[in-house]
Amino acid sequence: MRIRTSNSSTALAKMEPAEKRPRRSDPSPEVRFTKLFINNEWVDSVSGKTFATINPATGDKICDVAEGDKADVDKAVSAAKEAFKLGSPWRTMDASKRGNLLNKLADLMERDREYLARLETLDNGKPYSDSFNIDLNLTMKCYRYYAGWSDKIHGKTIPIDGSYLCMTRLEPVGVVGQIIPWNFPLLMQAWKLAPALCAGNTVVLKPAEQTPLTALYVASLIKEAGFPPGVLNVVSGYGPTAGAAISAHPGVDKVAFTGSTEVGHLIMQAAGASNLKRVTLELGGKSPNVVLADADLDYAVEMSHFALFFNQGQCCCAGSRCFVEESVYDEFVKKSVERAKRRKVCDPMDKSCEQGPQVDQEQFDKVMSLIESGKKEGAKLECGGERHGDKGFFVQPTVFSDVKDDMRISQEEIFGPVMQITKFKTVEEVIERANHSIYGLAASVFTKDLEKALMLSQGIRAGTVWINCYDVLECHAPFGGFKESGCGRELGEYGLQQYTEVKTITIKLPQKNS
Repeated sequence: MRIRTSNSSTALAKMEPAEKRPRRSDPSPEVRFTKLFINNEWVDSVSGKTFATINPATGDKICDVAEGDKADVDKAVSAAKEAFKLGSPWRTMDASKRGNLLNKLADLMERDREYLARLETLDNGKPYSDSFNIDLNLTMKCYRYYAGWSDKIHGKTIPIDGSYLCMTRLEPVGVVGQIIPWNFPLLMQAWKLAPALCAGNTVVLKPAEQTPLTALYVASLIKEAGFPPGVLNVVSGYGPTAGAAISAHPGVDKVAFTGSTEVGHLIMQAAGASNLKRVTLELGGKSPNVVLADADLDYAVEMSHFALFFNQGQCCCAGSRCFVEESVYDEFVKKSVERAKRRKVCDPMDKSCEQGPQVDQEQFDKVMSLIESGKKEGAKLECGGERHGDKGFFVQPTVFSDVKDDMRISQEEIFGPVMQITKFKTVEEVIERANHSIYGLAASVFTKDLEKALMLSQGIRAGTVWINCYDVLECHAPFGGFKESGCGRELGEYGLQQYTEVKTITIKLPQKNS
C-alpha cells in the first residue's frame, strides 16, 4: 500500500492572505509594560529589584523588568485564591461568558497583532514573518478554540446499583501555577492559559526571564477584555526564585511547566515535597526524523530542513536525529547541505529572514560547545559550525554527517541550528535506535509505504508521530511526551482534563426508576 505526500514545504501554519502579510517593522517597538501584574494592577516587585531583558539580534539591553521572587508569588497566589473563592464573580460567571472573554482576548490580539509580532521578535529574536504569520496565528486560534469549549465541559449521570442518583461534576482545579519557556512566548502562554481559564481556574504565570515582554502585554489585554481581578497574575523573574516559589507554594493546586528535563525534575520534586500539587510537564526532546528510500527525496529534504532549523532550532520537538536509509543517504546529505547553505540568516525584522539569533549568550555558548564536541568526536562537518556575523547571538546553519549514536550531538538536546544525519539499513534497526533515548516527545517518518509508516508510528515511543509532514501543531490535537519528555498532555480535549477535577455526587432517592 502506498500513501501520497504533500507538496507543501511549510507544515506548521498556512500563510496569511496578502493583506495580512507583515511589512518590515520598526526594530524598536515601544515597551509599554515592565512591572508585575497582580490583581489587575501593575506593581513593582516587593524587593524593588529589576533585571534586564536583551535584544538577541544585537546583545543590547531593551529595558529593565520587575524581578519578582517568593514575596511577589505570595501576593499573586493570594489574589488568585481570592478570585477563586466560592461566590466570587469568576466562580459565579456563566461558562459561556468565560468563552466570550477568551474570544474578546483573541480579538484584542488580532487588533494588536503587528505590535505583538514586533515585540516578540525584539525580545526573542525569531523572524518577524514567523512571529506575525505563525506564532500569532496559532496563538489566537488556541484562545478561540478553548473559548468554544467553555460551556461544553460537563459530567455524566451513572446508573449505580440501589436507589441513588449518581453524577459526576467537572470542577476547576483551583489556583494554577504556569511557567512558560522562551522559545515560543506567546504561543506557550496560550497553550497553558487558554485551557486553564476555559475550565474556570485562576492563574499565577511566570514568563521566561529571557522573554517577559509579550506575556506582560497580554496581561494588559486580559484586563481590557474584562477578566475579573486576580484571575490572571503575571510575575516576571528567575526560575530559581520566582519559578521555585510557584512550584513549592502550598496555595498552588497545580503547576504546568514547559522547559528543560533538568528543571522538570526539580518541579516534580517541589510538588511532591509541598502539597502534592498536580503537575503537567512538557520537556526536552531528541526527536527521530526517519527518511525511507522510497520517499519523495526533495520533499523529505525540505521538510527535514524545516523540522530542524525552524525557530533557529529552538523547538522541543525539533527533528534533531535524522535517520536516512542507506541507499539514498549520500544524495540526501548533499541536498541537505545545499539547502542549509541557502538559508538566509539576517536581521530578524527583515521580512525575508529565515533564521534569527539564538535567544541569549548562554544558549549561543551551549550550541557552539556542542558543535565543537561533534568535530572532536569524529562527525563530519559538512557546512556551518561558526558564529554568523560580529554582533548578536547568530549561529551559521550547520550540518553534520557520519554521526554515531553515542556522540553528544546525537544524545543531547542542542536547541540550535545544528542538523545531524545518520544512516540505517532496516526498519527494525531504526526503530530500536530511535527509541534509544531518554526522550520521547515527537518523531516523523517520510515514506510512500503505508505499512512501513504504520509499523514505524507504532514502534517509535513518542507522544506525536508525523507521517510525511512535520510540526503540524494544531490546538485541536493533544501534544506531550513519553519518558523524560514529560507527563500529561496539552491542547485538544485532552488538555482540558489537566485543568479539571472529577467530583462524584451521590443522592439517596426514595425510589429509583429507569
